[in-house]
Amino acid sequence: MLKKFLPNQHVKSIFQITPESLKEQGIKGIITDLDNTLVEWDRPNATPKLTEWFENMRKANIRITIVSNNNRERVQAFSDPLNIPFIFQARKPLVRAFHKAVKDMGLKKEETVVIGDQLLTDVLGGNRGGFHTVLVVPVASTDGFWTKFNRMIERQILNWFRKKGMIVWEEKS
Repeated sequence: MLKKFLPNQHVKSIFQITPESLKEQGIKGIITDLDNTLVEWDRPNATPKLTEWFENMRKANIRITIVSNNNRERVQAFSDPLNIPFIFQARKPLVRAFHKAVKDMGLKKEETVVIGDQLLTDVLGGNRGGFHTVLVVPVASTDGFWTKFNRMIERQILNWFRKKGMIVWEEKS
């Protein structure tokens, strides 16, 4: 059961994910979380560096959909200026939003990665949906109430994986 929380890949930052590396894996689409994956949970807009990352993906014909548990106002305010499709109140780790995103992009799940900063929502939901999952180190060191609770549970799960030799990366201190 705990293996559903194990990501296929781990990166320190979204910027380590390049169009070239995705294309090598046959990936044509990204389903990404918003808060603490792309920007800090309290940052309203994309940074110039993130805007450039989105543009590089777009130029490489890699489709992106933001799938967030946050409300419409937050996700739309971030996504609209970038012209990126989004799904709000996704209820991750339920898989419905992941399936809708991949269908809306016109792709197969085998051609799509799920990127996020939380095991209990992004990775679990992506794995349950049969996607390749990428865990990123959270952008901010602060979290909202529920995310703080999730992080406590995540640390226990990660420690179990580490003891079993199932993960090889080091966490940020």
